[in-house]
Amino acid sequence: MIGRLSGTLLEKQPPEILLDVNGVGYEVQMPMTCFYELPNVGEQAAIYTHFVVREDAQLLFGFNHKKERALFRELIKANGVGPKLGLAILSGMSAEQFIHCVNNEDATTLVKIPGVGKKTAERLVLEMKDRLKDFGNDLLTPFSDNAVIAPQEDPTVANNPADDAVAALLALGYKLAQAQKAVKAVSQPDMNTEALIKEALKSMM
Repeated sequence: MIGRLSGTLLEKQPPEILLDVNGVGYEVQMPMTCFYELPNVGEQAAIYTHFVVREDAQLLFGFNHKKERALFRELIKANGVGPKLGLAILSGMSAEQFIHCVNNEDATTLVKIPGVGKKTAERLVLEMKDRLKDFGNDLLTPFSDNAVIAPQEDPTVANNPADDAVAALLALGYKLAQAQKAVKAVSQPDMNTEALIKEALKSMM
C-alpha cells in the first residue's frame, strides 16, 4: 500500500498531478478541492494517497489531509460509489460541505454532481450518515494533518485555461456541453485554469 508521497511537483493537469519521488514519477488523481491547495510546479509537495488496483489499471488518488482520505475511503465503500465518483463528489464540494449535506439529509445538492442520481444521492445520505458517526466531529475541526508543503497560489501557466478547465470537468464526469457552458459563464480575463474550474464547479452546485 502506498500511503504517502513526498517529492517535486512536475506537472499539474487537473485533476491529475505528476510527482517526482526520488526519480520516480507518480501520476496521482486528486479532488479539485485538494488540487487548489497544491504548491507551484517545481516546488516540493507531500500528499496522502489511496492506492486502487483493478484488472486494467493501478490508480493513485491523492489528498492533502488524512481526514479527506478517510472520507474518500468511506465514500467508496458505499453501494454504487467507485473511486471516480468519489473523486467527483469531493471535487464538487469540500469534505465539510459533504458532511453538512449528509447531516442535513440534503440529497438535492448531491444530485447536482455528475454520476449522482436521485437514488444514489438518497442512498449516500442514508449510508454515510451511519458511517460518519464513527468520525464524530473530527472532520469538521480545523485541519492539523496537512501534507502539503508551502502551498501557494498557482500562476497562470496554461496556454489555454478555458480548454484545460473544460478537459478537467470532463475528467470529473461532466458532459461536454455542460462543462463548456459553465466555463464560459464564469470566464474572466486573466483567470487561470484552477480558478476557472473552481468557479465553474461552484456555478453548477
